[in-house]
Amino acid sequence: MHPFIHIITDYGTGDPAFGEVNQRIHVLVPQATTHLTSVGAFDTLATGFWISQYALGPAPSPLYIFANTAPRKDKKTARKNNEGEKMMYGKLNNGVSIMAVNAGYCFSFVKKDLKDFREVSVENAGSQFRSRDFYPKALAALIQSGDGVERKVDPATIPDFPSHQIAWVDGYGNIKTTIRKSTVDYKPGEKIKVIINGVIRTALVAGGNFSVAEGELSFSPGSSGYDDPFMELFLRGGSAHSLFNHPPTQSEIIVES
Repeated sequence: MHPFIHIITDYGTGDPAFGEVNQRIHVLVPQATTHLTSVGAFDTLATGFWISQYALGPAPSPLYIFANTAPRKDKKTARKNNEGEKMMYGKLNNGVSIMAVNAGYCFSFVKKDLKDFREVSVENAGSQFRSRDFYPKALAALIQSGDGVERKVDPATIPDFPSHQIAWVDGYGNIKTTIRKSTVDYKPGEKIKVIINGVIRTALVAGGNFSVAEGELSFSPGSSGYDDPFMELFLRGGSAHSLFNHPPTQSEIIVES
């Protein structure tokens, strides 16, 4: 068995923390292939977005997703012994396994696809670097023997992801939203007003990103979301992110006629 493991965390791109976690996983699961994805600090929305995108697409088998974005916001009081949100295990209908900290929206995008959702038997306190010191052992136990999961948890406890926010900004400055195509009533060719953090721009509703002229902003189904794609804001020949003055992920998006 040669598992493929996506490692998604809020370490910075190229951060040595990735190196330490990746190294520890390869010690415990030497036959694994790993891929690293960095999201913004404490950004559980982006974490959940990429968990879903990786988990629901065509993939090598077996596929595991290991995610640790843990803002420790489940309690506002001082933490004892670096305790944080619990590590959870999710098994999807398509067979993909997810081991991720149950924080914010980390499981929200795959909520309806979960056929099993359980607590992981692992220490969640005692180290500032749980994803290196504790969690790889639990991941290895799951991969090698299926051990280490405990009581079931109702997936209904997972929050729904917000419907009109920025989920991700790609390297071209395209803004990936949490707006599903199925919820959009505008027709291709209509012009709409888009407001993000007080910045107002006019966009053309299009059937695809490149269905607009150079320099024009489009609001169109993007490359993420599969059968019901998420809408994207795309500035042909430029950066939509720059056009809206670089709003952070989780910023609210208002769309009006």
